[in-house]
Amino acid sequence: MNCLVITGDDFGLAREVNEAVEIGCSKGILSAASLMVSGAHAGDAVERARRLPSLRVGLHLALTDAAPVLPPGQIPRLVDGRGRLRSDLARFGLELALSAAARAQMQAEIEAQFRAFLSTGLPLDHVSVHRHFHLHPIVAAMVIEIGSRFGAHALRVPREPPRVVQSRALGGRIVEDLCSRLLSGRARRAGVATPEAVFGLRWSGGVTRERLRLLLESLPCGFWEIYLHPATSDVFPEHAPGYRCVEELGALLDPGNAEAVQRSGRRLGGYQDVVAFGPRPQSISRNNVVREPSS
Repeated sequence: MNCLVITGDDFGLAREVNEAVEIGCSKGILSAASLMVSGAHAGDAVERARRLPSLRVGLHLALTDAAPVLPPGQIPRLVDGRGRLRSDLARFGLELALSAAARAQMQAEIEAQFRAFLSTGLPLDHVSVHRHFHLHPIVAAMVIEIGSRFGAHALRVPREPPRVVQSRALGGRIVEDLCSRLLSGRARRAGVATPEAVFGLRWSGGVTRERLRLLLESLPCGFWEIYLHPATSDVFPEHAPGYRCVEELGALLDPGNAEAVQRSGRRLGGYQDVVAFGPRPQSISRNNVVREPSS
């Protein structure tokens, strides 16, 4: 198996993001997108997705630092004073562990977002979670259980082996790596498909054409996902500070990267294309390490 999913995240967040997803799919190597159903421009994203039959669309569950689907008054434990989902992840996670009311409200919001995606009529390719909040075991259990009721059979597990992406500027994430392994095991036991690894974590908002080329030319055969945050501008509401979204779109449109995909013989698509294609591949070899060029 030699399958690759190249995903644009935050689909529906802004028109600039939606435009980049459409351009990246129609003129570049983008093969999937993760839809933020509570995004201000989710309707526009759905319209564009319907024009792109090759684009695989998943649900990007936004459970933190975003607008909720449910009215804030129905989920007071989950929102801040502005009615947005909380961004204090450590305290939020602790409250979920201690408060039955918070857990019930989280379950209701997750269900509401799955229902919102279902109402679009788009086939559900996969589930991902904004800021990877499903690394929290309580949230993970909810996402997998509720997702199974809505036909979700594939999940992004933010597992990026440190030996694969080595960068002097970015240190290891021991806790996140441990939680991702636990999440992977939970998903596997539930019969939910996951890729061998996901790339874009340590380079979040900075997947340049050179970095993308390194991944495309260095990864062995297998089932991998590379995710980016492309946009047609670096100035729009909700733009993450420091993210080089325009440069990431350029990486998707780079002719050299398209040629690298062709040379590799990789099958580009979505999670469901991979699930239908065959069984999970073997784990990545320790010898396959992507190193950034010396500056």
